[in-house]
Amino acid sequence: MRGAALSADIAALVLGCDGTVLSAAERDFFRDVNPLGFILFRRNVEDPAQVRALVRDLRDAVGRHAPILIDQEGGRVARLRGPHWPDLPAARAIGDLPDAEMATQAAWLHGRLLAATLADLGIDVDCAPVADVPVPGAHDVIGDRAFAMDPDRVARLAGSQAAGLLAGGVLPIVKHIPGHGRAFADSHKELPVVGAGRADLEVWDFAPFKALAHLPAAMVAHVVYTDIDPALPASVSPTVITDIVRGHIGFDGLLFSDDLSMQALSGTLGQRTAAVLAAGCDVALHCNGRMEEMRDVVAHARALDAEGLRRWSAAAGLVAQAPETDINAMRAEFDRLLAG
Repeated sequence: MRGAALSADIAALVLGCDGTVLSAAERDFFRDVNPLGFILFRRNVEDPAQVRALVRDLRDAVGRHAPILIDQEGGRVARLRGPHWPDLPAARAIGDLPDAEMATQAAWLHGRLLAATLADLGIDVDCAPVADVPVPGAHDVIGDRAFAMDPDRVARLAGSQAAGLLAGGVLPIVKHIPGHGRAFADSHKELPVVGAGRADLEVWDFAPFKALAHLPAAMVAHVVYTDIDPALPASVSPTVITDIVRGHIGFDGLLFSDDLSMQALSGTLGQRTAAVLAAGCDVALHCNGRMEEMRDVVAHARALDAEGLRRWSAAAGLVAQAPETDINAMRAEFDRLLAG
């Protein structure tokens, strides 16, 4: 990944912008703040030429090849959609394939096809794969975004999708560590509280993330696990991040918070920013592009520290330009596998 080496004045932030064109005020703001990178949403995309121009302008604002993130999972979580971009199914369509070898191959192709769409636009980080494992009756905020309701199958297919993304020159961010699948509430709207004991969490929720601990980046959930920390959601809990994410799971990659604007978190945007960084997240994520919120976030952020710089450098070093390939043939093979 070009421009991976960073100095110590990079803010430990990924920020969004308001629309399809970068305003002069946003350009000046991002130049002064110098966030690690940016994230795009549906409000930011119209057509390929416009997205490429926006990506270029965001990077020009900070004077380097900053990472550009997007949530492009396939299915209902896809910021890029037809008619300009190809539609891909949600992860569950792959996980439902009865043949394990076919499912693993389809997951790799799914990641590789996602990467082809993103790399063509200059987007080099995908907030995928989802390695959460739902339980019966859980909120459908995860639902078919999960590959399966089996930890081993989820780990295998999420790992294969991540490999496909990397093969296509796009960095994967596995989510939502240490597990959102057991939640009975949508963390976009309220705080999920999970009361399962640690032993059950280790063999179900945490297991895929432990198997995928070698991946370069992860996004931490806004979920309370009462048997680990009864008071704080994982994203702001030093106990969960130190003992579970870095300890039991063994993840040493770059750790992003989930979006600070989600209603699972309490306090001002500035307080939330300070809390996720103090808890052990390397990078705080603020997505909605609202300038008044971003000013509060920035006022309570810090520079990316030495560990964050090390982790980012290691992650970025895994990404290389994808070799020439026949994407149409890959899509045909993916569709053939999905048809069973």
